[in-house]
Amino acid sequence: MIDGPFFVLAVLGVLGTGLVAGVFCGFSTFVMRGLAALPPAQGVAAMHAINTAAVRAAFMLVFMGSAVLCAMIAVVTFVVRPDEGRAELLLGSALYLFGCFGLTVVANVPRNDRLGGLTPGSPEATEYWPVYVREWTFWNHVRTVASTAAALAYVLALT
Repeated sequence: MIDGPFFVLAVLGVLGTGLVAGVFCGFSTFVMRGLAALPPAQGVAAMHAINTAAVRAAFMLVFMGSAVLCAMIAVVTFVVRPDEGRAELLLGSALYLFGCFGLTVVANVPRNDRLGGLTPGSPEATEYWPVYVREWTFWNHVRTVASTAAALAYVLALT
């Protein structure tokens, strides 16, 4: 079992990646389904509001803070090379940094930006809305699994 600073980092990693996994799980399991059930103009308007609210301090602190923490865990693990939990710590960091944070940057944010440039109720928004929901939700499923697996890897590092 790991101890000392690695124990604290792993516990914080579990909490951060687990919180993000929970947010993404909520979107994958019911938020996007609810938005998809709305008329396109209302769904687009609601997603605009959600995307605006998401970039505020409360969520960004957890999301970005977890990315910084995972990077820190990876660097410290490479430098110190602990006997216990090394593979799990590195795996958890990679899963979050690439499968969650990285996917957000390359898959979800560009879709959010495209949707954000459309006026709710416009023909372009109405046409893009079902595509957005399908594609965004698919990549969100992947982020959910990756952040959940990262939390699990950190838990395994603690055992």
